[in-house]
Amino acid sequence: NLNDDVSQSGFSTGFHLGFIRDIPINKRRNFAIGLGAGLSSNSYNQNIIISEVDGGYNYEIFDSDINVTKNKFTTYLLDIPLEFRWRTSTPTVNRFWRVYPGFKFSYLFYNSTKTRSDLGRIDLANVDDFEELQYGLTLSVGYGDWNFHFYYALNPIFKDTAQLNGQPIDISAMKIGIMFYIL
Repeated sequence: NLNDDVSQSGFSTGFHLGFIRDIPINKRRNFAIGLGAGLSSNSYNQNIIISEVDGGYNYEIFDSDINVTKNKFTTYLLDIPLEFRWRTSTPTVNRFWRVYPGFKFSYLFYNSTKTRSDLGRIDLANVDDFEELQYGLTLSVGYGDWNFHFYYALNPIFKDTAQLNGQPIDISAMKIGIMFYIL
């Protein structure tokens, strides 16, 4: 749902750390509900300049003639995941197949923006236009400790007050990565 001329530049990164309590719901203990808490940091490299103007925020696309060395915004979140968990585990086997679809609520407690270009340096913190409550669907699938992980946000990163050329900035997160489980 990107606005015209908005694009990702480079590789955006994320780091997530948390704990999920496994609550078995059958006698064999291969079906469970997982409820947890965690922290995450996500950096989004893109071509939107976020600057502060007259007590508010201005959003514009970089002109292609400008040399940009860094342009990103970073979100820091408190995460509450809820998962339905299926696995092929037994009481004596700790390497098993797993499929964990779920839902994650996140509360944004801090954000920052960094821009480095020919025009100078812009650093902002706690921009009001970021959506404080973020939520989306999750899926972890794999065998053993290393698993494929997918997250699809169901709401945008910015509030409707963040406008680019008179239109709300309708950017949502989609994350693909590796999840490591410690039993």
